[in-house]
Amino acid sequence: MNRKGILVVLSGFSGAGKGTIVKRLLSDYKQYALSVSATTRAPRPGEEEGKAYFFKTKQEFEKMIAEGAFIEYARYVDNYYGTPKEYVRQQLDAGRDVILEIEIQGARKVKEQFPDTLMLFVVTPDAATLKERLTGRGTESPDVIRDRLRRASEEAEGIEAYDYLVVNDDLDTCVAKVHALIESEHCRISRNTDYIKEMQKEMKSFCSR
Repeated sequence: MNRKGILVVLSGFSGAGKGTIVKRLLSDYKQYALSVSATTRAPRPGEEEGKAYFFKTKQEFEKMIAEGAFIEYARYVDNYYGTPKEYVRQQLDAGRDVILEIEIQGARKVKEQFPDTLMLFVVTPDAATLKERLTGRGTESPDVIRDRLRRASEEAEGIEAYDYLVVNDDLDTCVAKVHALIESEHCRISRNTDYIKEMQKEMKSFCSR
């Protein structure tokens, strides 16, 4: 049976650990590919084309927008960021499960274009734990932390749009759970219709001998 990749959206509160989960999935399992975004911002030291980002001029990016070449895109601080369709499709056709680590707005756009996308939302066990993790970073001011908590409160209103809620209490357990959810999705009947039809045809032929 040919295994086609699954497009996986992983969203979650800032501080819930979704970035760490993605890194662990990529390092612990061979089936995953992280979607590489295109951007108009300048490369930073050490960033390689096609690994960190696909670097584009503003004109190139806007041409791609006009051609419908993005699954989703947005503009932040005078720069564009977007997910190229072609790269994602190549990875899926190669049997890789492609992970998009994006926010709710982008996730909704992805779901519109790829209805069979698996949508996962990562949270902490409770609000107090989220605040503790944000504070524990030691990299953000109290005002920034308040803004992130306020943003998390807004994002919580959109969780119903996702397929599964993943509570990140223990990292190892959480990574294993996310991997298991993706693996179980590969067994969904609706994702295996071609295989099922071929199996049904083969069984009928076998029984008629």
